[in-house]
Amino acid sequence: MKFLKQCLSLVLSYCLLSANAPAGFADQGSQPASQTPVQAAQQTPEQLQQLVAPIALYPDALVAQILAAATYPDQVVVADRWLQQHTDLKGEQLGQEVDKQPWDPSVKALTEFPSVLANMDKNLSWTSSLGDAYVNQQQDVMNAVQVMRKEAEKAGNLKSSSQEKVSDHGSTVVIEPADPQVVYVPEYDPWLVYGAPIGVWPGWYSYPGLYLTGPGFGWGLGFGIGFFGGFGWGWGHWGYDWHHHDILFDHRGYVSHSRVFVNREHFNRGGGFRGANGFHGGDARGFAGGQHGFGGQHAQAGTHSGAFSGFNHGGAARGFSSRGQSSFGGGFHGGGGFHGGGGGHGGGGHR
Repeated sequence: MKFLKQCLSLVLSYCLLSANAPAGFADQGSQPASQTPVQAAQQTPEQLQQLVAPIALYPDALVAQILAAATYPDQVVVADRWLQQHTDLKGEQLGQEVDKQPWDPSVKALTEFPSVLANMDKNLSWTSSLGDAYVNQQQDVMNAVQVMRKEAEKAGNLKSSSQEKVSDHGSTVVIEPADPQVVYVPEYDPWLVYGAPIGVWPGWYSYPGLYLTGPGFGWGLGFGIGFFGGFGWGWGHWGYDWHHHDILFDHRGYVSHSRVFVNREHFNRGGGFRGANGFHGGDARGFAGGQHGFGGQHAQAGTHSGAFSGFNHGGAARGFSSRGQSSFGGGFHGGGGFHGGGGGHGGGGHR
C-alpha cells in the first residue's frame, strides 16, 4: 500500500510538472493536434555523441538495455524507487519479485545493475533525451556510440582487460565481458575519457560507483548474473546487431511499445503518430497526460528534445529526479555493495 501511494505521488508530480511547464511544452498541449506546428528536433552528430558519452564504453548488451529502458523513463523512476524500498531482496529472490512487476523487459534487466538504474533516475532529463533520440534517430545514436568508442581507443582508454573484451571489426568496436558470468561496469569521466574534453550534458549529475574523477578509466564491482539467468529478461537475452543498427532482444529486433515518446517521422506524415518503434494511434498519452506531455515534438530544432527538456536547467524537475541527495551517498544499493547476482567481484583498479 505504501508503494502504491508513492507511485500515485509520482504520477501527480508529473502532472504538476506538466501543468506548470513553460510555454512550448505543456501549454501547446491544449491546441488541437491538427493546428499544432510540428518541428523536426533532430540532434546533430555532436549532440548525440555528447548524449551517449556516459554509456558508450559499457558492454554492448548493457548499452542495449539502457537505450531500450530510456524509452520508458516513467518505469525507470518507479523501478529504481522500488529497488530502494526492497534492499532486503537478494539474488534469485530479487529476480523473482522483479519478474512479477509490470515493467518492460529492459527495465527489469537493469535491476541487475542498480547503480546504472539509479543513475538514469537521477539524471532523468538525460534519460528522457536518450529515449527520445533512440526513438527518432536510432541509426544516428548507434553511430554516435561507435564514434565515441573509436575516440576512447585513440586516447588509450579502451582496450581489453581482465574485466572486458574489446574487439575491432572494421568500423565497429564490440565490447563484451571477459567472463560471461560477471559483468563489470566501467568507471570514467564521460567528458574527459575520450581524449579532447567534450561539453558536459546540461544538468548532468555524477553517480557514485560509475564516475571517476580525472581522465583515466577504472573498475568497480563486478555483477554476477547467474541468479538472473533463468528469467526471460535477463542478461543473456540482450545484444546488438551493429550491422543493422538494431538492439536485439531474444535474437530479434527489439520493439519498444512505450507511449512516452513520439516518432516525429511518422507524425509528420499524417494519420496520427507512432510511439516508440511500434505504437500507433491518435489517442496516445504520455505519462504526464495528453498527447503533448512527453513527446517533445514541439522542441526547436537543435535543442535537447527529451521529456524534461528545459526543466533540469531551471531546477523545476531537479528535486523530483534527485529525490534528496542523501539517498545517493552509498554507491550501490543494498547491503554488501549491490543487489543480487551472486556477489561482488573486485575491480581491476585504474588503467
